[in-house]
Amino acid sequence: MKSLQFYMKDCLKNGYCLGAFNFNNLETLKGICEGCKKSNSPAILCVSEGALDYIGDKFVKSLFDCAKKEYKLPLFLHLDHGKSFEVCKKAINLGFDSVMIDGSSLSFEENIKLTKKVVALAHKHNVLVEAELGVLSGIEDNISAEENVFTDPKKAKEFVEKTGCDSLAVAIGTSHGAYKFKGLQQLRFDILKKIENEIPNTPLVLHGASSVPQGFVKEINQFGGNLKGAVGIPEKFLAEAAQKHHIFKINFDTDIRLAFMASYRRSLSEKPENIDIRKPNLLAIENTANMIAEKNIKVFKNKGNI
Repeated sequence: MKSLQFYMKDCLKNGYCLGAFNFNNLETLKGICEGCKKSNSPAILCVSEGALDYIGDKFVKSLFDCAKKEYKLPLFLHLDHGKSFEVCKKAINLGFDSVMIDGSSLSFEENIKLTKKVVALAHKHNVLVEAELGVLSGIEDNISAEENVFTDPKKAKEFVEKTGCDSLAVAIGTSHGAYKFKGLQQLRFDILKKIENEIPNTPLVLHGASSVPQGFVKEINQFGGNLKGAVGIPEKFLAEAAQKHHIFKINFDTDIRLAFMASYRRSLSEKPENIDIRKPNLLAIENTANMIAEKNIKVFKNKGNI
């Protein structure tokens, strides 16, 4: 089966990318995997520090191992937004395929120092390291920032050279959570192009890239939710990033939560007499799977790349 290192190079060469999908329980994991099965796609399965605490270290690894064996797809386990050396070390020791050390809230020098330390340990265990330079606004899980700080292309080159990281998450206008824009929706592809010119051989990553489908928002609100003004990244921008730039990985969390909760709320509202948790869960898994497959086919263009 193809490795994550293979996809890092092949995505840049052939104009597609991998979805990086966060899971928080068995049901969201199954929804993601069922979607990838529908499109016959590779994928990166992410857990945040919060999800790692919620599910449990050994449960996370066991669930992933079962999924990989069951679905027989190129699936890779990734630590999302690790904020410390210790949590990255934990993921490395558990056997993750890659870890993200997020030192974006630190000074440039401290970010380099921390990332370099994680890289040194990870590479001893053949684990890949994603780092981040720049700051994404918004709130999601344990990540919070009030405003964007775009990635400086010149500093990106220095950062990669000094840390030896395998991929770099960049800030070009995406943001965490369901409320990404208040005005004009746009991404700074001009900055992205400059970054690519500075580090042409480094795979890049977009975080906070959920498109916040308005159908899900409407459905959630219809059945008791309160998501007013939730707006995401237009899929045309994501498709451009995936197919025309050096983006090998695009992260999604909010869209999965929306797809899952939309069908879950509908199910509970339409069948209030139901006390069988499996029934709304099965509908939520199906809804999530359909959304994932559509992303893989229409946005990432990775159908059949296994």
